[in-house]
Amino acid sequence: MDFAQPEELKEIRAAVRELCARFPGEYWRGLEPDRYPEEFVAALTEAGWLAALIPEEYGGAGLGITAASVILEEINASGGNAGACHAQMYTMGTILRHGSPEQKERYLPKIASGELRLQAFGVTEPGAGSDTTSLETTARRVDGGYLVHGQKIWTSRALYSDLMLLLARTTPLAEVEKKTEGLSTFIVDMKQAVADGKMTIRPIKTLMNHATTEIFFDGVEVPADALVGEEGKGFRYILDGMNAERILIAAECIGDGHWFVEKAAAYASERVVFGRPIGQNQGVQFPIARAHAAIEAADLMRYKAAWLFEQGEPCGAEANVAKLLGSEASWAAANACLDTHGGFGFAEEYDIERKFRETRLFTIAPVSNNLILAYLGQHVLDMPRSY
Repeated sequence: MDFAQPEELKEIRAAVRELCARFPGEYWRGLEPDRYPEEFVAALTEAGWLAALIPEEYGGAGLGITAASVILEEINASGGNAGACHAQMYTMGTILRHGSPEQKERYLPKIASGELRLQAFGVTEPGAGSDTTSLETTARRVDGGYLVHGQKIWTSRALYSDLMLLLARTTPLAEVEKKTEGLSTFIVDMKQAVADGKMTIRPIKTLMNHATTEIFFDGVEVPADALVGEEGKGFRYILDGMNAERILIAAECIGDGHWFVEKAAAYASERVVFGRPIGQNQGVQFPIARAHAAIEAADLMRYKAAWLFEQGEPCGAEANVAKLLGSEASWAAANACLDTHGGFGFAEEYDIERKFRETRLFTIAPVSNNLILAYLGQHVLDMPRSY
């Protein structure tokens, strides 16, 4: 087993770090509380990083999920927030894997170039929450397409997206044998829907600058050729993309964790109290060391999940474990960093309080760690015994 990092990944890390250096802490602080990082996203797009997973034939870089995860990790490790644009990287995967040739030709080159933004992922609803099969947004078939009615919530970056990947029920729940049936996936032209007065987007103020919204559909017209794959099979299409999402989110957590540990270690070495650096006290060392160990463990699981994904092997458990361990490790690192800095950790100029708020999100989004544990619990019980 070879743990050496390929030269390609080292080059990607260095290039992303160089780009991120143009957007230091002052830049991110200046966006608070709710301004979108347009300049940063434009720079990433121009450099081609957000098109990493799009095949070369459609204008992308044709990289694997491992390389894509390194890009997002380095953004967060540099003090930035990849959450502002990470969906542009992976949401298109549903079109890539399940879209028609016409849809791929129409959308993927423009997504790769940044001409179109596909960042909005319309799944979660106020009533259903994470119980996706109970969603109530409907897409009713009419001449020429569908009419969509309903509501979505926690749809992040909707105000900065041209397109939405929407999951809606096309067959009533009472008429299907399995709850996972009768759900369909659509590509929705959000700009047109808003212009038609059929879609309303309302920002939600949150703990961190995350550009999230709730969306109301009042008869949004969706043409028939906007249906991705087969009608009624959308739940499976969405699940296909969730493993990639979990792996990439885990990488962002790991990036945050490295940022917190490096920040804490540097301060502990420099801050002198009672005549010596505070880092000489084991009470300061141990939380930082534990956080470092947890991040290293999560990192290994991230690479395993990414490898399985790239081999086309089942990786649901591994992707979820990576997200679980990564989010817990980044949160532990955040607390260790804040404790190390004491009162200074609450000062805006240190960026810790901002990153502290941002990394807290990962334990509950895009899926709660409690749900991951419930899924893993059943997975473990169903595993064949090897002893």
